[in-house]
Amino acid sequence: MGAEYLELLACPTCGGRLAARRGALVCGGCGAVHTVEGGIPDLRVAGDARSETVRDFYAAAPFPGYPPRLSLSGLRARAARSDLARALDAEIAGDARIVEVGCGTGQMSLFLASADRVVVGADFQRASLALAADAAARLGVEGVQFVETDLHAPGLRAGAFDVVLALGVLHHTADPRAAFRSVARLARPGGVIVVTLYHSLARLPHRLRRGLARLFGYKRVPFDPVLRDRAAEPARREAWLRDQYLHPEEHRHLLGEVRGWFEENGVAFLRTLPGCLFGPPGEGSLFDKEGDDWRFEEAVAQLGWIPTLAGEGGVFATVGRRVS
Repeated sequence: MGAEYLELLACPTCGGRLAARRGALVCGGCGAVHTVEGGIPDLRVAGDARSETVRDFYAAAPFPGYPPRLSLSGLRARAARSDLARALDAEIAGDARIVEVGCGTGQMSLFLASADRVVVGADFQRASLALAADAAARLGVEGVQFVETDLHAPGLRAGAFDVVLALGVLHHTADPRAAFRSVARLARPGGVIVVTLYHSLARLPHRLRRGLARLFGYKRVPFDPVLRDRAAEPARREAWLRDQYLHPEEHRHLLGEVRGWFEENGVAFLRTLPGCLFGPPGEGSLFDKEGDDWRFEEAVAQLGWIPTLAGEGGVFATVGRRVS
């Protein structure tokens, strides 16, 4: 593990700095010794019963998984289908320090690990991280370090990152508001925070599909375009089915609630993806402020997200900048 990564990690118990000694990481504050297996540091503190249930859930089918034939060009092409992934790749500086909290099997972390970017992919499920590390080795991606840790007691240094990503993870925690508080403190002042969550309204079509799937004992899932696209990839199809239809913990949110989290944690709201203004998408960077703050317009615009986001389960992104 390079020094540039070691200085981004911290003891999950006391927050102290870590030093590498004889294949382990030792805390200079409390003296705790953290093992490193397969190149992945174990910086996880056991969570509550609900967190452990979710962790066990992902052990059975790490999400989202990889296609059978893996290549770097294929990975980048697949990621580039996402508006958010393309925008992040275009806007994040080449020398940025990035952490993806709840990285799962690491596709976004690998996608962003180019130029001189320093990327840390953090997750609490080692089975997922093992797939991520294996993919990094097979693809020859060197600009990423995967770490086993829990976002409620992260083994990551507070205020150390230029960009903090929490993509599709907070809505699977027992307390998303508290989870955001923990994530937000990882960004440096002026750093950017991007979270994706299930939207309360845009998730409704999926919830209807889930009701139908339950009637069929999940042997048939009508009208799901992702499952249809993955018909020839059984492992990835199973991972999507479990994550979207059988997950033991799920929360849904409106933008006003997320903006409240931002305000509580000294994070200035910048924009959403899709946009929360009437009309076509606004001009400017993903990391720039978009338009005004007319809350009525914002509320009505979210109704338009229902057909826009229904195919991918109703996930929307919110972007902010830490100011304190």
